[in-house]
Amino acid sequence: MLKHIVLFRRKADVPAQPVLEERLVAQMDTLVHQIDFIREWKLSANELDRPICWGYALESAFDDVQALNDYLFHPAHQALIAELKPYFEWAAVDYTVR
Repeated sequence: MLKHIVLFRRKADVPAQPVLEERLVAQMDTLVHQIDFIREWKLSANELDRPICWGYALESAFDDVQALNDYLFHPAHQALIAELKPYFEWAAVDYTVR
């Protein structure tokens, strides 16, 4: 099993737009229903206001590297990325669970 963890936060040079942000986060959370080979999916919002914190954490899992790559290049994921890029920045970690 390959875990795919992504942290999201609003870009520093982008003004906060709560309605847009809420819509983008809701769109993120629908991918699990659009891509049937996602094995785990948990999207959480940060609860503490600290400079080191990111806004959201996405924890997902895939059978293997090929499944993750299929997800990354899936049309639904690519369409979402195009929506997210102007507002969010992100960092990812991928690791194998044994």
